[in-house]
Amino acid sequence: MSDTDWNLRQTFTFQGREVACDVMGRGEPLVLVHGTPWSSFNLRHLARGLADSFRVHLFDLLGYGQSDKSDNDVSLGVQNRLLTALIGFWGLENPFVVGHDFGGTTVLRAHLLDKTDFRKIALIDPVAVSPWGSPFFRHVREHEAAFAGLPDYIHEAVVRAYVGSAAFSPLPEETLACIVAPWAGARGRAAFYRQMAQADSRYTDEVQDLYPSIQRPVLILWGREDTWIPPEKGRLLNRMIPGSTLVELPGTGHLVIEEQPDALVREIKTFFHH
Repeated sequence: MSDTDWNLRQTFTFQGREVACDVMGRGEPLVLVHGTPWSSFNLRHLARGLADSFRVHLFDLLGYGQSDKSDNDVSLGVQNRLLTALIGFWGLENPFVVGHDFGGTTVLRAHLLDKTDFRKIALIDPVAVSPWGSPFFRHVREHEAAFAGLPDYIHEAVVRAYVGSAAFSPLPEETLACIVAPWAGARGRAAFYRQMAQADSRYTDEVQDLYPSIQRPVLILWGREDTWIPPEKGRLLNRMIPGSTLVELPGTGHLVIEEQPDALVREIKTFFHH
């Protein structure tokens, strides 16, 4: 599957909403969870790099990528329940799991609130420690309808500028176009601002006091040039989770999954196989 025709081949129905998902590779089960405003497309490098050692399960969160984009709950409050339900649908017991950004938080919420067990946990620049949320998020929350009504060409410029700021180095045009595509058109445009408007630190407030209770091995990977969630948050999270390992990757930003996927694959394989 090439980058330009990235397509998840299966569907799972969660509370009446269609979720796109897929499985690739052979080996022990591993689940990949993307963040916001990304999709499984942004995990393609990790999926391909890990598929020679693991049976990789991936999906698009509710409101993202190829999954349901109806006017509904797309907050962190629903995504952990979706992850737990998918693990049941796939028939997995104690899989390895990798979560980036919002997906890392989804993994932590599933583990701590839903009691979904994982063999080992890898977190990549997760939105895990309050407070978080940019001034732009707060502005969208106050004016969601106005943003959802932007003309297409202005909306596309907003999305391009926003996602581009997550990378330390400029993203290739083809990659940028594929990231923007799910947010195009009236439905995609509304979905883009909906997920921002529903972002709320209370979903991390619910779990971060529980981080010291985590007993599974945890690897925290962080782009040292991350301007969205500074590395200091990773160091704090490392101190909050007993026995966790922190690896900072130089020369990369929040979108390390696009910028240095090979380095991530090496670190994750070493950690999971150790």
